[in-house]
Amino acid sequence: MSEDSVSKRDVSSPLAAMIDPEMLELLSGSGVELIQQIGFDVIRGIILDILTGRNLRDSTETLTRSRLAALNMALLHLFLQGTADSKDFVQNLPSIAADTLARKRVAKSERWLANWLLGLTGKSVQNVLRDNSQLIEDYRRRYAETCREIIAKNAPIYGELTGTLRLGANKEAEIDWLFMLYLMNTVGAQTLTIRGSEKSAYGKLFEKLVLGSLLSILGFTYEVTERIGEGIFWLSSQGESRESDATLLYKIGQGVRFDIGFIGRGNSEISLDKVSRFQRHADIKGTSWYMATIIIVDRLSRDSRVERLAKEIQGNIVQMSATYWPQEVAIILREKLGYEHELAHMEQAKIEGYLKEKLQTVPLESFIKHLPVNKILEVDESE
Repeated sequence: MSEDSVSKRDVSSPLAAMIDPEMLELLSGSGVELIQQIGFDVIRGIILDILTGRNLRDSTETLTRSRLAALNMALLHLFLQGTADSKDFVQNLPSIAADTLARKRVAKSERWLANWLLGLTGKSVQNVLRDNSQLIEDYRRRYAETCREIIAKNAPIYGELTGTLRLGANKEAEIDWLFMLYLMNTVGAQTLTIRGSEKSAYGKLFEKLVLGSLLSILGFTYEVTERIGEGIFWLSSQGESRESDATLLYKIGQGVRFDIGFIGRGNSEISLDKVSRFQRHADIKGTSWYMATIIIVDRLSRDSRVERLAKEIQGNIVQMSATYWPQEVAIILREKLGYEHELAHMEQAKIEGYLKEKLQTVPLESFIKHLPVNKILEVDESE
């Protein structure tokens, strides 16, 4: 963390003084910083997984687990450090968290941590506290009372919990049921927040990266400025009816709109909505274009109406659960535009190796540079 970012922290807040710098980076690191931590080789590997029909959630699970594991260690360090320094630390934690949330100006990282220390996520703040700071103190009191009542009721059943944990060479912390209950509640709230947020964030990020990679592999050129040209594509263009995730301009007056979403078969109504929003013709910078439509989803149920409705607008649905689905896209482009690409005729046994090789030349750095990565990967407590 830079000296500038340290100087901007409000160390007058008791909670701010407890936050380890490494934990702060895990909480509030920007999208670009997270991309750098992940590494482009890992990103290319995830994109290859998706292009060959593997599930995005499986591919990004390691990233999420790594962040959660590091945060869990940081939270345990916070509890042990505080308890070693003060015997009243655990008893005072709910009050410290409530006082932090009652402040008018609180850094996001501090607010997240304060929420978690009270067993709250951003969504539960909306639903339980109704975003009303006047209710924080009452909630804090009830939270502490509830935890103590649970301990009084169940400690006789399970037995008293006592012990000492050593932190470093000379720090010792006494633990009991209250210590463990507060810690586990904090970890649980943190896990819900991070998992909910990263599920959405990684989906939004890799939607664009997968589309950009696919179109680059198919021989088209990424264009940042959304200029008119042939054989070029834009990411996230705003059309008259709606935003499409990518627009391909094949020849003057002829192109393709792409929409991609990691939408499972249980969310067919979202796919239906995607189909209904597209039109066959579009006005792009004063020129009339015939626009084919390709909608890429995770998978559809057998009885889905989406494919039939897509055909009514001369569109196509492609399912990413199919092995080597990029070949299907290449075949559709040949049928719709007359565009010939070697992937359309390739033996399936050779496709994965081909995609892996071509991914090395895909301008991922350029995609990330011109996409709102910081906003996409920002932790969203409302998830």
